[in-house]
Amino acid sequence: MSMPLNKLKILDFSTLLPGPYATMMMADMGAQVLRVEAIGRDDLVKAFQPQHKGASYAYLTLNRNKKAIGLDLKQVEAVNIIKKLIAEYDVIIEQFRPGVMAKLSLDYSTLKQINPKLIYCSITGYGQDSCYKNRAGHDINYLALSGLASFSGTQQTGPVLSGTQIADIAGGSHHAVMGVLAAVIERGISGKGQHIDISMTDAAFALNGMFGAGAVGADIDPQLGETVLNGGCFYDYYQTSDNRYISVGSLEPKFAASFFKNIGHSEWLSRVASPDVNHQKALKKDIAKVIAEQPLSYWQSLFDLLDACVEPVLTVSEAANSQLMQDRNMLVDVKSLAGDIVKQIAPAIKFSKTNNELSMCVTEPDGIFVKKLLKDINYQATDVKELLKNNVIK
Repeated sequence: MSMPLNKLKILDFSTLLPGPYATMMMADMGAQVLRVEAIGRDDLVKAFQPQHKGASYAYLTLNRNKKAIGLDLKQVEAVNIIKKLIAEYDVIIEQFRPGVMAKLSLDYSTLKQINPKLIYCSITGYGQDSCYKNRAGHDINYLALSGLASFSGTQQTGPVLSGTQIADIAGGSHHAVMGVLAAVIERGISGKGQHIDISMTDAAFALNGMFGAGAVGADIDPQLGETVLNGGCFYDYYQTSDNRYISVGSLEPKFAASFFKNIGHSEWLSRVASPDVNHQKALKKDIAKVIAEQPLSYWQSLFDLLDACVEPVLTVSEAANSQLMQDRNMLVDVKSLAGDIVKQIAPAIKFSKTNNELSMCVTEPDGIFVKKLLKDINYQATDVKELLKNNVIK
């Protein structure tokens, strides 16, 4: 059986994280992704640490299951190749600042004349038409401007950095995938494609759906360390005697009762209901003192037997080797650029009807593949030789 997106063909012009993560997700679901590399300019992620034989592990993950072609898009001949490929492709993902693709004559308005069914997804920091559209930015800036950073942290720490890039991935990558697949469904009805404008700041702002709702609807901003989920109650992380942490999410009464009983202080349950922030801080301080008396292993062995929403804070390596991730098949072997096998985090979406066992590999521009690709769009061998000679393709 084939994967759900095996008929979908995508041209990927993106680098770094948001676009590549989006196309990785779609490639993992069977889409045929052709990554367009800029000749002479590697994706910066390739140089990240740690490395595996000349490429970062992050690069190997983000670019699995994709084919690649190197093109110098500043040359007209390279742009013409894209225009010929467009007739055969369903989707474009691009991550340039607004106007860049138009300068290359590869914008949606131009390409839809060649292929009216084309779905064209642009991922930017601030959208195609905002006052910030030409402004540089990164994940931290999008979170700042969306309001998310303003209540992510405590009054002691101020705004805190996340371990993952929330605006880039939850904002850019995931919204791009949802937008593309929604447009594919709509195209099945109308027979026409469309342009999808993804702003990572828009998407980050939309992620304020829980506590941002009151700010928009009632002009009541969530504050650092004062909501039920950002430190305003005992729902939090607590340090153990061996400098590890446990997570306590025991919000519901039955879970809270179990938690306080098993740390030896059932009487503290009555303190949970107080709306006073200072009372909650005092409760958390008392809990922290108790948790700090024992190592992580003690609390883990105690709460492993209970249904109380208390779990250890694992390192990524510990999570990868846990029984939970093994049960969920969350590790996958991928053939690296060097030809050996690298273990990676597996796709999270599990399908019941289709095959989840992709033969995963990472590729770079390959002469044989590129020549065949060009031959399929009616380039002669002499044409390809000339393109190679002039560094139009790689």
